[in-house]
Amino acid sequence: MNLKVAKREHDISFADVILDQGKQISGKLDLLRLETFVPDGEKTLRLFPMAEVADLLGVSQSYLKKLHLQGKGVEPILSSTRRRFYTAEQMNELRELLGRSPRRKSDEKLQIIAVVNFKGGSGKTTSSAHLSQFLALKGYRVLAVDLDPQASLTTLFGIQPEIDNKQSIFEAIRYDDQRKSIREVIEKTNFPGLDIVPGTLDLQEFEYETPLAMQQGDGRAGRTFYTRVSNALTEVEGDYDVVVIDCPPQLGYLTLTALTTATAVLITIHPQMLDVMSMSQFLLMLGGILKSIEAAGVKMSMDWFRYLITRYEPADVPQQQMVGFMQSMFAQFLLKNEMVKSTAIADAGLTKQTVYEVERSSFNSATYDRARESLDAVNSEIIAMLNQTWGRRP
Repeated sequence: MNLKVAKREHDISFADVILDQGKQISGKLDLLRLETFVPDGEKTLRLFPMAEVADLLGVSQSYLKKLHLQGKGVEPILSSTRRRFYTAEQMNELRELLGRSPRRKSDEKLQIIAVVNFKGGSGKTTSSAHLSQFLALKGYRVLAVDLDPQASLTTLFGIQPEIDNKQSIFEAIRYDDQRKSIREVIEKTNFPGLDIVPGTLDLQEFEYETPLAMQQGDGRAGRTFYTRVSNALTEVEGDYDVVVIDCPPQLGYLTLTALTTATAVLITIHPQMLDVMSMSQFLLMLGGILKSIEAAGVKMSMDWFRYLITRYEPADVPQQQMVGFMQSMFAQFLLKNEMVKSTAIADAGLTKQTVYEVERSSFNSATYDRARESLDAVNSEIIAMLNQTWGRRP
């Protein structure tokens, strides 16, 4: 046991042990970040080959090449083999040049997607990260909100809250006079057009303070806890097209305020019996609580909600049966595409990256392509629903 003062195990305070070990892990992770993202530990973003850029823009490679040869648009970066690459910023410039910006118009409301599950390990954070990044690569202005005190989404985006001294949305939803504007806690990411409100351990304070606020004074602030996140987002509504909220894996006040704020809900589910059983309990509890909130006069209006099958192994017969079971009950609420389980997703996470960040050459090409195809299909299906909500033609 690595403590400064050697003691017998039963003489050491459990609190001291876990605090010491937590500091050790944080320090090691920070060193890993510095080694991975040299020279300053900040995440950068790879270059995008012309084939990928053409696909993301919805044009042909020959058309992009023609633009370049005609001196229009941006100047691509040429490799030693004369292959054309573009930065994410250049992709956005090309999108504007081609008149293909998907940004919402003034009469199209802000879309707020809450990604939820009562059980950890369902792929909730992985789904939130890849959805946020894909939306940004497609030209949308995106705000990711990490509402989980464990801050997994924040860490995946290259921020280590306890080391980097970042603040969370708690600062914008707290009940005392120290409340700040959400603008003060928004951070840039390595993806152009994608910002994040980090998660920190301070978020847990909202779970403790809400019942206290209900009891103090007239209790109005506490009883209207479900408006705190929506009120905070109102300050930056004009800056974004889509907000993606990664909720904590529990049915507390943070999750409820996200759900009452959301215009859409994505429920991630791992297709195994215990996970589906857990989800059924989650739905029963959630439905009961939301009915009580509605009875108190809160009008909830969601444009859509869907179940997303995650970590799916198509060759696993029990998983196939569980997916069939869910399709038989509510096919219209199940995304048509599943997020497959992939070593590409897991291995990218080892360096705090996503499939959209890593180089294809870092993996077996078939493994990478399979993961990418699955992720793109899921996220494109979600974009189609967003556009339908805005009344746009497919």
